[in-house]
Amino acid sequence: MNVSNLDIYPLGDQAITIQLGDYINASTNQEVIQIFTHLQNHPINGITDIIPAYSSITIVYDLAQFSIPSFYSSRFDWIKSRLLQELELINPVQHSNKSIKIPVCYNNEFGLDLLYLSVHTNLSIEEIIERHTNKIYTVYMIGFLPGFPYMASVDPGIQMNRRAVPRQIVPKGSVGIAGEQTGIYPLDSPGGWQLIGQTPLNLFDVIKEIPCLLSPGDSVEFYAIKEKEFWEIKKAVNE
Repeated sequence: MNVSNLDIYPLGDQAITIQLGDYINASTNQEVIQIFTHLQNHPINGITDIIPAYSSITIVYDLAQFSIPSFYSSRFDWIKSRLLQELELINPVQHSNKSIKIPVCYNNEFGLDLLYLSVHTNLSIEEIIERHTNKIYTVYMIGFLPGFPYMASVDPGIQMNRRAVPRQIVPKGSVGIAGEQTGIYPLDSPGGWQLIGQTPLNLFDVIKEIPCLLSPGDSVEFYAIKEKEFWEIKKAVNE
């Protein structure tokens, strides 16, 4: 990996961020995932967490676990040097990630903002559903809540800004739009995304060995289901 153009800076006194860009871009995010995967497979003693985002990755470390050679002026300089050594070893190949189809019930009970979106876009609800389901989305990052996938890019014709006033409670499984992003709420929580439907699948299950259904780099395709099928699937996944 070419490390000459990377912006690397401290984040507090126990973390370091590697910045590869400042916008949503598939190739940049693939580089983030390559770094994430490499550091997972080649752990550095003292690193306690690795957090990938759209175009950056943050590495958290434990100061107490480092023994810093005297010729380094600070722990930051040492961990930066150590990370650069690892980054130069990364083989820029595509990593295999899973593809998953996610059922969504797009009706007014679950898609609380469908009518508003329809008025705003001058599209019928059927057209909105078709545009949302006709795309294959990339999971760029997981954040906000455990298992919450930030996915892009939404068809320009149905992109919407977040709500001016967030809801105090967004039901678990709600599928929303925020700008060119689409996402799924894995838990009941506050939230301001425009809600267009709900999936019966569990995005996060703490008792599973891998608790998050989706990971950065995964591909997601939504498909529409009726309400009867929604409740059938929901019952099956929770048994």
